Amino acid sequence: MDTAEHIKYLVREGQLLADAAEQAGPDAEVPTCPDWRVRDLLRHTGMVHRWATGFVAEGHTAYRPGGGEPDLDGDALIDWYREGHGLLVTALSEAPEGLECWAFLPAPSPLAFWARRQVHETAVHRVDAESALGLVAGRSPVGPALAADGVDELLRGFHGREKSRVRTDRPGVLRVRASDTGDVWTVRLSTDAPHTTRADDGPADCELSGPAEALYLTLWNRLPAGSPAVSLSGDERLARLWRETSAVTW
Repeated sequence: MDTAEHIKYLVREGQLLADAAEQAGPDAEVPTCPDWRVRDLLRHTGMVHRWATGFVAEGHTAYRPGGGEPDLDGDALIDWYREGHGLLVTALSEAPEGLECWAFLPAPSPLAFWARRQVHETAVHRVDAESALGLVAGRSPVGPALAADGVDELLRGFHGREKSRVRTDRPGVLRVRASDTGDVWTVRLSTDAPHTTRADDGPADCELSGPAEALYLTLWNRLPAGSPAVSLSGDERLARLWRETSAVTW
């Protein structure tokens, strides 16, 4: 998936998030993020959008912290979120291919990194916003190609880093298989950070299989354990280890 596709999806996902949040109202609980209400979701995602925009639009080549979450609520918060999402889309759309700026996951270029990272940041939180409306079966779909791309970013990007907490004293191999796109990942778990290859690479102790969207939401812990959308075979301990230790936090 190229940068232009990521930006196209970012436009859609950001608009869907705002629409769902507006319908639910700022005080609605977010079932997929039990400690959050919709206002928390908007403040967080809007802050991340502006943080990312700073690197892309201003070309910062070293890490800078986010600007903090605003003390806004209601319509003013929705408007602030929509504005920040628009600024991010514009910055990514207008950035040169040779953009030089800070990034924190492997990617073909800093521009490719930020477009990919922000579409998945937004897509996962759009699912959160729709969960505040009680949408589960009726939520907006995540396309198979985008979902498979997000699984890859999570497994080979976030959890390819030394800071990943997905570790175990009893080594094992977790296989993730997307039934609709044909993508397969093999995740080797041990006391070290996970090592993932994009291949059906040898025997596995546990396998998660299903449509790419279901895998995406399962691995981001947005579907409940035991969801019928995903088939689990083999050692359930590895799936439980993932659920308990894989959370990515700000």
